[in-house]
Amino acid sequence: MMTIRELSKVFNFEIRDFQLYLNAFTHSSYAFETKDVSDYERVEYIGDAVLYLVIADLIYNEYPKMKQGDMSKLRSQLVCSATLAEKAKEYHFDDIIRVGHGVKKEGGANQKILEDVFESFIGAIYIDQGFETAKKIVLDIFKEDLDNFDIDSLTDYKSKLQIYLQSNYRGNINYRVLKESGTSQNKHFVIEVSMLMDNNTIILGVGEGRSKKQAEQAAAKAALAKKAGNE
Repeated sequence: MMTIRELSKVFNFEIRDFQLYLNAFTHSSYAFETKDVSDYERVEYIGDAVLYLVIADLIYNEYPKMKQGDMSKLRSQLVCSATLAEKAKEYHFDDIIRVGHGVKKEGGANQKILEDVFESFIGAIYIDQGFETAKKIVLDIFKEDLDNFDIDSLTDYKSKLQIYLQSNYRGNINYRVLKESGTSQNKHFVIEVSMLMDNNTIILGVGEGRSKKQAEQAAAKAALAKKAGNE
């Protein structure tokens, strides 16, 4: 079972103020029941700001030609609620989080609590260790995500294709899985996008990806590229 001390070893730093980290892993329901401890909300406020700054700085330097709108989209995807909760689970934060009896009965730390505690943990590191240490840990956690990030996911090719077809044709668009392979941890999909027009099925494009959503976007992108090549 993960502990606060063990977590500090994982990230290679020595805790100076243990109570600060204890607060960072304490939900308001637990603080309300025990009366003598603080919850993570104030520390989370700091962690949220530190996390956004570090990720924004990372994106700015990694993608010098990326437009501001896409930078914001990328940051939002990297630090969305689901991702932060997933990171918290990856490092077994749920072993450490203290919640009240009512929350325990409801299943313990949910996605929102996991997200909040991830941010409060970063905030605690910033307060206890300083910005450079907090920055290094955030980069260690997210660098692989950014390296593997599919930039095409910032563009909604499905919506673009939908708008184009509705403006120029009358027909129903359909996405169909042609092939699904791989393990549960490493799926691969091949998807075809087509349009039914005058009882004829017209194949518009085929795409591949590690998820159905990614493959559908790739198929729509291929269809748009094909359209552009024919113009």
